[in-house]
Amino acid sequence: MDWQPVPESLSQLAACLKDSLSGFDKAAQKQAETADLPFSFPQMLEQAKSSPDINNYLVYLFSSQDPPSGLQCSPQDYYLVRSAAAIMLKNNVRSPSKPIPDASLALIKMAVPIGLQDKNSQMRSYAGNIATELIRRGGLLSWPELLPELLKTFTNESGQVSNEGQEGAMAAMAKICEDNTKMLEREVNGQRPLNFILPKLIQATKSPLPKVRAQALTAINVFAPRKSQAMLNSIDDLLQNLFSLATDSSNEVRRQVCRAFVQLVETRPDKLQPHLSGLVDYILAQQRGDDEELGCDAAEFWLAVGEHESLWESLTPYIGKIIPVLLECMVYSGEDIAMLGGASDDEDEEDREEDIKPQFAKKTLARTANGTASSDPAQNGNAYQKLATMDDDLEEGEIDDYDDGEDENPDDRWTLRKCSAAALDVFARDFRDPVFESILPYLTKNLKHEEWPYREAAVLALGAVAEGCIGVITPHLPELVSYLFSLLNDPEPVVRQITCWTLGRYSAWAAELADPNERRQYFEPMMEGILTKMLDRNKKVQEAGASAFANLEEKAGKRLEPYSLPIIQQFVQCFKKYKDRNIFILYDCVQTLAESIGPVLARPDLANALMPALIERWNKASDDSRELFPLLECLSYVAMAMNDAFTPYAQPIFGRCVNIIHQNLEASLAHANNPALDAPNRDFLVTSLDLLSAIIQALDTSKSAKLVQESQPAFFELMILCMEDPSNEVRQSAYALLGDCAKYVYGQLKNSLSNVFPVLLKQLDFENILDEEAESGFSVVNNACWSVGEIAIQHKSEMAPYIPELFQRFVDIVGNPGIPKGVTENAAIALGRLGLGNAELLAPHLANFAEDFLVSMDEVELTDEKATAFRGFTLVVEKNPMAMEKSLLHFFTAIARYRDMRLRSQNKTDLHEDFQKVRTPSEFYGFETNS
Repeated sequence: MDWQPVPESLSQLAACLKDSLSGFDKAAQKQAETADLPFSFPQMLEQAKSSPDINNYLVYLFSSQDPPSGLQCSPQDYYLVRSAAAIMLKNNVRSPSKPIPDASLALIKMAVPIGLQDKNSQMRSYAGNIATELIRRGGLLSWPELLPELLKTFTNESGQVSNEGQEGAMAAMAKICEDNTKMLEREVNGQRPLNFILPKLIQATKSPLPKVRAQALTAINVFAPRKSQAMLNSIDDLLQNLFSLATDSSNEVRRQVCRAFVQLVETRPDKLQPHLSGLVDYILAQQRGDDEELGCDAAEFWLAVGEHESLWESLTPYIGKIIPVLLECMVYSGEDIAMLGGASDDEDEEDREEDIKPQFAKKTLARTANGTASSDPAQNGNAYQKLATMDDDLEEGEIDDYDDGEDENPDDRWTLRKCSAAALDVFARDFRDPVFESILPYLTKNLKHEEWPYREAAVLALGAVAEGCIGVITPHLPELVSYLFSLLNDPEPVVRQITCWTLGRYSAWAAELADPNERRQYFEPMMEGILTKMLDRNKKVQEAGASAFANLEEKAGKRLEPYSLPIIQQFVQCFKKYKDRNIFILYDCVQTLAESIGPVLARPDLANALMPALIERWNKASDDSRELFPLLECLSYVAMAMNDAFTPYAQPIFGRCVNIIHQNLEASLAHANNPALDAPNRDFLVTSLDLLSAIIQALDTSKSAKLVQESQPAFFELMILCMEDPSNEVRQSAYALLGDCAKYVYGQLKNSLSNVFPVLLKQLDFENILDEEAESGFSVVNNACWSVGEIAIQHKSEMAPYIPELFQRFVDIVGNPGIPKGVTENAAIALGRLGLGNAELLAPHLANFAEDFLVSMDEVELTDEKATAFRGFTLVVEKNPMAMEKSLLHFFTAIARYRDMRLRSQNKTDLHEDFQKVRTPSEFYGFETNS
């Protein structure tokens, strides 16, 4: 290395780096990591930032295996220095806003190969992290020598590479494959890198080094589900190697083998079909072994096959062999029991921050073709749901702010037990009756077992088959459910917990009982029992009770109306008792009740019982509290249910939401100008926008208009800024709010439309949607289309200046078969509504879009939204009837559908009259028509 550090500066930097990680001092670590050039703590920060050599210093420390001369460090302290230097160097490379001089980049590229051969495995891992960030930053051509050098190193072509070098190179290649997958599949200078990388990876699975074999499979598994030509060409060689590695001595290698088989279920089931008998035996053997993680990866195979459209039927002969193993693996292990900590009355203990972190998952607001909001149902009640990590960007060796160093609770991680239960659920839905027949002896033996782990596993199994086996299990449910009621008082909290979940799974059966006596015998005790457990002395049981009751609410719907007051009274008691984690789930119970009983919630006795508890939490939560996310979402559903009865609470809530949006937009701007500042959580924007939408819809329009008019800062200025936010989720909610404003407070929105349309037109350009964000990107376009349709109804001819661009955007969408159906439907509705005041502008182009419009509208429900779209379209047809020649029959079919239905709204009545008046092309061809 030609460049040499200044000894004094090197010592100061080393001391700062050591302190940033020493003792896992998170505050010091954050201070160091967020600094661009952190030589030292605050008094030296400005000087460090001005140095162009910071990355050189970091490279020097990271790549020096021994402390440089003059640097006084113990081996442990120097390990911390090197680790911190590597992490900060990776972060600097990763940040596109931090320019790195060419000379420094050259030094980094020299240091990475050295780091990949380091004797310390963690340093080799850090070197791999830096390598993949360099590729991601500059592309493959920015470092064309890297991949060929890695291939030569991990395959040990020279026969002289150390074991550490081979392992480091292979680990780096695996990281590069994971982080730059699409880049490796694309053509570069006439070649696709994957075409020569993949055969080398398959070759590396024969390495004598277990870590190389495992990492090679890890890299291969990145590409296995993607159906690239390289993978198709190599599939036979890969399978041959997988079967050879099935008995590998390394558990990690066998884990990756199991993962490969899981991937191939979806991409090449035809290749696995002939080997299914052997695969069943192999997977069962891995699942029953001593390695929990290996067993869990093996059990994923049953999930993959069970959810495959056709392959699952091939497992029919093996069900009697598979089910007993799944049941066996559903019993808590001794290690898990020790981690659970036994029976505990912990209701008065405060929650740890890391216990609260995973709980909130917002529902994404999307507008359907009829203008209503839709969202995915909450999954809080799933006893074996696989939760995605919230720290996707955390690299190996870096520190999780929520990691306190203790073992995870088995309730909070994906385990063999949960995976086996999920597989049983899938098999129950696939095979139905035979699965229940397989587990019935197990249930008979274990539901009343003296040892609680077996009771718990039996109750879990009973809940797992609830959906798939409901037909055959229904005759047994009166007896089984009555016994589950008794288990709600089991002395072991874990049994009470799983009993709540299982009762929730059978709540649809109980809610749908038609006989009043049976409802009193089963539904009411089920509801009362779960409600009671919501106030259990154990917090986990409270959580399970709340989740189960939310499930029951969803299934029972309006049947809950007679019980609304005692339910709300119990919720109020829960608000008084719950700690933070369970409060979040309680909000889900409240909003699900609001969805279920709707306007009934506006009854004075119900509103007066519920709202003080919600307002108390609202007043306690600070503007930067995570509790605001579920609370704002909950209030959105409550407002929509109460309608104008929400008025007494609307003004302060509305004003605070506006202020929260303003604060977070300012924080976003500050972060954009200074990346060292914390970026705000955009969920504050999303949930605040959604609550504003709900209030505007709920209140009388004059009251909504007043709230908007009096808003400070200016309401529509903030909304437009949110429409331009870089986050898809924020823009999606902003366009939903725009449409609601057009619908309910158009008088206030009208003067801001000249600022709205330029932003809106950019959003309708779906060509800018990134592949990896396609789903959320199209949701934004969907809401933008819907909002244009709502504006068009009100703005009519005043939209003329924007008609050419809007028209072209909508024609592009409805004519593109690659656009999701819901988006094309909303675009078609908006396109039709443009004709309400601008028919003469659209008429010359009618022949070019008529058929696509009619096709898109075919499956849209016969709602007012569809009626107004057809009214606008019919006005366009009147201006240019000859353009309908090719679409005449299709148009008549659409007319006939409306003639066959009873018209109950003014829009549909007006449409019927428009159809009667329209001058169809048939008149020009001499045909008679009664349309």
